[in-house]
Amino acid sequence: MRTRPAFPVRSGLGFLFLFLAQALAVAVPIEAQAHGDTVKVVITGQREGHVTTEITWENDGDAIDEAVAATVNSASPDGSRLMGPWRLVRDAGSRTGWSTAEVLPPGTWKVSVDVGFPSLGHGEKEIAVPVVDPAPSAATPSAAAPSGAASPDPSGASAPPASSGAAAPAPAAESEGTDRTVWWTTAGVAVIALAGAAGGVLLRRARARRL
Repeated sequence: MRTRPAFPVRSGLGFLFLFLAQALAVAVPIEAQAHGDTVKVVITGQREGHVTTEITWENDGDAIDEAVAATVNSASPDGSRLMGPWRLVRDAGSRTGWSTAEVLPPGTWKVSVDVGFPSLGHGEKEIAVPVVDPAPSAATPSAAAPSGAASPDPSGASAPPASSGAAAPAPAAESEGTDRTVWWTTAGVAVIALAGAAGGVLLRRARARRL
């Protein structure tokens, strides 16, 4: 009985191992270079004077998970004022947002950002920081005293409030008319009573004559 030599099997396994080694050797550099060797820096503006940026990998736009070492420098248009270098800190709740902890004063600034780690990157932009007016303090309105209110007396006693108008006295004609009405009523009752009494006397005399 013949047995097949093991050499072809060993040769086949060796070829497979060699192929896998070559594939790994090629895949590792490709994976290492997937993000690229530069980062993209976009200065988005400012937030209450804080310089805001978006930093991602240049090639694929992925967020940078590791720490970013970057410096921020700002200069006025005429170069008379310089601010920085400041460092960037990651915005809370954001993977790509970075900003400065320091605040730029109001004005126009030419801002430049240079990233040194994990790869090189650079960005520039001119931004304007507006002047923020302080919140207006609540004015205390002075309570206006009413025109009819009593003015305080230096002695401590409160003076009676000044009347806006004097009370008009009752018209004399109305009072006289009332008196005349009462007088005519009383006189009328007296006349009626006298007429009744006189009529009764005359009636009695007429009856007495007939008898």
